[in-house]
Amino acid sequence: MVLTSTGPGGLRVAAVDEAAAALGLHADMALAHARALVPHVRCASGDPAGDEAALGRLAEWAICYTPWVAVDGDDGLMLDVTGCAHLFGGEAALIAHMVGRLARAGFTASAAVADTPAAAWAWVRYGAVKNFPADGIVAPRGTRAVAAPLPVAALRSSDATVEALGRLGLHTIGDLLDLPRAPLARRFGPDLSRRLDRLLGREDEPISPLRPTPVWRTHLQFPEPIVHRDGIDIALDRLLARLCELLRAADQGARALTLTLTRVDCTAQHIHIGTSRPVREPRHLMRLFAERLGTVDAGFGIETATLAATRVESLAAIQGDLHEASDEEGAPDTATRERLGALIDRLENRLGPERVRRIAAVESHIPERAAAMVPVRQRAMSPTAWPQQDQRPLTLLPAPEPILVLAPMPDDPPLSFTWRRVVHRVARAHGPERIDPEWWRQAQALPDRKRCRDYYRVEDGEGRRFWIFREGLYGLDVIPRWFMHGMFA
Repeated sequence: MVLTSTGPGGLRVAAVDEAAAALGLHADMALAHARALVPHVRCASGDPAGDEAALGRLAEWAICYTPWVAVDGDDGLMLDVTGCAHLFGGEAALIAHMVGRLARAGFTASAAVADTPAAAWAWVRYGAVKNFPADGIVAPRGTRAVAAPLPVAALRSSDATVEALGRLGLHTIGDLLDLPRAPLARRFGPDLSRRLDRLLGREDEPISPLRPTPVWRTHLQFPEPIVHRDGIDIALDRLLARLCELLRAADQGARALTLTLTRVDCTAQHIHIGTSRPVREPRHLMRLFAERLGTVDAGFGIETATLAATRVESLAAIQGDLHEASDEEGAPDTATRERLGALIDRLENRLGPERVRRIAAVESHIPERAAAMVPVRQRAMSPTAWPQQDQRPLTLLPAPEPILVLAPMPDDPPLSFTWRRVVHRVARAHGPERIDPEWWRQAQALPDRKRCRDYYRVEDGEGRRFWIFREGLYGLDVIPRWFMHGMFA
């Protein structure tokens, strides 16, 4: 059985099974050549996108061994197990545990541990060479001795470099270790020397993890896989209690949390929640997670659970107010703020964080630009507080609407105005209140004196009160216009 992919010259072999490999077939050969060698070979189209997704899921699963996991090429994972192996009884026990679980899930895998990423990569992919450690563990500072019999291809150099070295009779890494570096660098460039240094640990080779390791993280591994919702709830309750205790000790509160449930088939499920303010109350967070746990598919069982606070903010201890509803200044008390925050969190997690909004002040004197609707989690757009504007209407129109006005003098309030085909005779008027445009908008089409506004509060004969304004000043080449902007209660 072989898998095929489209390549230069038509279909090529992408992968082979053990039987095909035993018959001389190998990856990257032309499919026509493979059929000529083995006429009865079975073919199927490869799925590179599916393979990449499956490898990503395996990388998520491998985080239960170490948080420092990276995808290596098309068919490998690189794990930095520094400081983690003792949790599984040593490096050999960690490898046996990992490979055994992968085998039970249907994966064929090989693993090796070495001082450097380059050495581990070489051992696991060229392990059939003589002197390879049987258990896959390279002793500390034993890389040089074990690397010597490995082929030069284990250095991960380009095919052209490997071929050129072979023509010179340099077939193993041992053939290169005792040679002077200067001639090698002149002949093959600095890459070959860099590969040797990384193999021997003389140059660092950093591993970029799949995702940054969260600072605030708790973990549970179950003796037996759990398949029921009750078991998940109990595990989450314990994880939340531990995490909130850690946050409380550091005066921090969680704004975003992720629960990762890893199943026995090496797949992981992630549940994300967010809060509108820093929180470290387990009961409140448990209620938020409860609305999402219904989507969990336990399969044949969940064996590990990890809870991480991916975003935290400072949250010092709060002294509660003795008043039940408000403090001396009329602001909501602590209990009221707690209930409001809990309500907002439930609405956000049910409807989506972008659908729960609030009104935020904006630094602008223009009424239609003085406020904006923003998500509740977003911080205020301006550090200033809401201006004290007792003479402003409660209701503003979506956009100012033009009106016809009869006014005796240019700067006097109108005697009557027509709005939406209805004539309103003005009984009382107050104003004007002049509002000029922002200075940074002076470069627009009209000069400032032609765009300034004079606002009037007017009341008609039936007691209805309106907020109207004149845009522009008389005596200029542009005739001022009048607009209706809002209504008072």
